[in-house]
Amino acid sequence: MDDMQELLEDFLVESFELIEQIDHDLVELESNPDDLELLNRIFRVAHTVKGSSSFLNFDTLTKLTHHMEDVLNKARHGELKITADVMDVVLKSVDMMKGLLVSIRDNGNDSNSGIDISQICPQLTAISEGQSPTSATPAPEPAPAPEPAAADIPPSAIPEDIDPNTLSEDQINAEIERLLKVRKAEDEARRAAKASGGGAAPAAPATAPAAAPDKPDTADKPAAATKPAGDGANTPAKASANASDQTIRVEVGRLDYLMNLVGELVLSKNRLLTIYNDVEERYDGEQFLEELNQVVSSLSLVTTDVQLAVMKTRMQPVAKVFNKFPRVVRDIGRDLNKQIDLIISGEETELDKSIVEEIGDPLTHIIRNSCDHGIEDPATRKAAGKPEKGTIELKAYNEGNHIVIEIIDDGKGIDAEAIRIKAVERGLISENEADTMSNKEIYSIIFRPGFSMAAKVTNISGRGVGMDVVKTNVEKLHGVIDIDSEIGKGTTLKLKIPLTLAIIQSLLVGTQEEIYAIPLANVNETVRVSVDNIYTIEGKNVLRLRDEVLSLVRLSDLFGVKQVLESGDQTYVVVISVAETKLGIIVDNLIGQEEIVIKSLGSYLANIDGIAGGTIRGDGRVTLIVDVGVIMDMAKEVKVDIKSSMSAEAIQKAKESPADYKVLVVDDSKMDRAIISKALAPTGITLIEATNGLEALNIIKSSEHAFDAVLIDIEMPKMDGYTLAGEIRKYSKYRNLPLIAVTSRTSKSDRLRGVEVGMTEYITKPYSAEYLENVVRKNIKLP
Repeated sequence: MDDMQELLEDFLVESFELIEQIDHDLVELESNPDDLELLNRIFRVAHTVKGSSSFLNFDTLTKLTHHMEDVLNKARHGELKITADVMDVVLKSVDMMKGLLVSIRDNGNDSNSGIDISQICPQLTAISEGQSPTSATPAPEPAPAPEPAAADIPPSAIPEDIDPNTLSEDQINAEIERLLKVRKAEDEARRAAKASGGGAAPAAPATAPAAAPDKPDTADKPAAATKPAGDGANTPAKASANASDQTIRVEVGRLDYLMNLVGELVLSKNRLLTIYNDVEERYDGEQFLEELNQVVSSLSLVTTDVQLAVMKTRMQPVAKVFNKFPRVVRDIGRDLNKQIDLIISGEETELDKSIVEEIGDPLTHIIRNSCDHGIEDPATRKAAGKPEKGTIELKAYNEGNHIVIEIIDDGKGIDAEAIRIKAVERGLISENEADTMSNKEIYSIIFRPGFSMAAKVTNISGRGVGMDVVKTNVEKLHGVIDIDSEIGKGTTLKLKIPLTLAIIQSLLVGTQEEIYAIPLANVNETVRVSVDNIYTIEGKNVLRLRDEVLSLVRLSDLFGVKQVLESGDQTYVVVISVAETKLGIIVDNLIGQEEIVIKSLGSYLANIDGIAGGTIRGDGRVTLIVDVGVIMDMAKEVKVDIKSSMSAEAIQKAKESPADYKVLVVDDSKMDRAIISKALAPTGITLIEATNGLEALNIIKSSEHAFDAVLIDIEMPKMDGYTLAGEIRKYSKYRNLPLIAVTSRTSKSDRLRGVEVGMTEYITKPYSAEYLENVVRKNIKLP
């Protein structure tokens, strides 16, 4: 029935919430076995899961948690001491409990989970009886207790002649109440039978799931199914009801959909702001602008508030990930015979759910490396004057729109020289590179696939996989990772990750006719420098920026953007970084900072090197988002002399004959084009025709033609001559190109406008063929 299915779902949600913290609590209990509050909290987990699983007839899980409960109950009453060997068995039983819950979630039962509890239960029994867990042998299953007489208990199933699908809601509720009474009577009968036969009775009646400590109930349940059992009996029912009213569970898919809608709202807000700016310029001084400004400003504020509110609904404390690491450190320490303390702080720091799910693997690899490679064995630490027990700190804190996670160990540190030698041996770097690389750059080698400093392969490390996964996963989250280490003192790894992946701050830059977005988190600074301050060293362009030599690469070279626009004597450099590695990106102009919504490019464009995605800007155009980590690798392969490439465009190819001179004739009149061609035929120059300004501009952009002059009619469709002249002047190779207006307009204002847009000569119709020829010869310097 639907109500029983709802009970099952509530049981699973509550159980997974309860065991989420239990690994952390058990490891803490091992260090503080006298902490009664901690013991009670752990006991309640086992007790709650046992009671709920018994009610739902999950016998395997009930049996396992019952034995766990016995051990924990003895411990909290001071009759049992929690030792490392005892904790090994308890932790193993917790792993089995998790596996059984997963089986129930996936298969609907715990009978075909593949988990055998026949060995662990006798071990738990031996522990609860004060014996060594290794001395336990599987006990024979007790004979089933006699079932109570049928006359004493009402039927425990719906009569066969009744179809459950035909029952009304009131009948279903009545049936549930009857079944609950049946279950209660059966439990009492079983306890009485076991007591008369000498069997051990359960610590408390197996009724319904108790509420998780410090967590509110989140769904309405039948009264008997929500009544707390055991230690939870003193919880006021009214408080539980109030807590239930304050909390609801929402499917993650709905939150994802809502976040996508908010992203579209942000895009619309940006578009509206752009339109408002255009309207403000066009209707400056109009009264309606003030009202429009108020509406736009209000909408912008509300959109920002909605965005923050939705982001908060997706936020989860990083403790969801951190809580598993005490168990990881504890198990690795026992495997390696090392004493390691894990100190966690800032676990209440919140991250977007999608990021919380992704950072688990990178952190696990780092923690394992710290335990294996960082922390020394007790004898080595003692000889070095350190405490025998090593320490690993795991902390999180907010920094602007990012979260910073630090993993700090007090181990032996990273030997940069050893890495340098090993990297040269494996051919990862040359000896010259090794000599010039800083320690920070050497540390980054450990993130390369296949690189390992382990002397032998173990089940923990040595295969050269792990740290490259860390780098890949962190960069996938648009984060950065930094390493700092000191020999004999320890190592610090710092991960800086954005709070959300959906909406980020970016710097918009222009390179030639293209616009790109660079994540602002990776931008250190922007500077404007003279081209004369750029130097070439071993095929690489560099810039001395204060006390640092910075490698440079042009963004247009990375993405194959054609160099057509004017570069000038000054250029902009955007200094980007990943950890301590920096790179200067040369761009043509800085557009500004903008909040962008990251969009996937789809399967066909998903694997473009250096591009992390796309966004729609306020003007409606699509802008590509730069993948900083990838372009820093791409830059290593680019060897272009920026100074030479900037000046090479000004070098004119020597002309050997008049035919080498090319002149573009732009006129929408076929007759006028014919007259110009006939007038210039005696010169022998090459003429290329365009019927309008737009066609001419497309020809200008083409690399097939390098023109020596352009003859332009003023009145043309699609693009007039003035606009065409202005567009041509934007291109660097046509900065000094003669632009000759050939028009019937004769007024002084027309001539003045021609000069303003860059016209070199102004010929009015009608004209003689000799005059036109002389003007062209003079402007192109034809011999």
